[in-house]
Amino acid sequence: MNDKITEFPQFRKLSNEKHFYKILSEREFEEIRIIGITKKYHVFEVQQYPELLRIKDMLEQIDLFPVISEQEWESQAADLV
Repeated sequence: MNDKITEFPQFRKLSNEKHFYKILSEREFEEIRIIGITKKYHVFEVQQYPELLRIKDMLEQIDLFPVISEQEWESQAADLV
């Protein structure tokens, strides 16, 4: 990705606060997506180049994907069934 070593996991959210991410590595992340009052949970493993770029964007574009704390991630994940 770049020359810097990134420690994982990293936690991000989309600036609209409807998508929360736990980035496990440069090739895997978890997502919580809020749709209305429903939350959906997905695990993604990079299979194609566009998905690799998605993780790269999440790590580098702090304005679009602000850093969140592990506690904020856990609070979103707490009420998943």
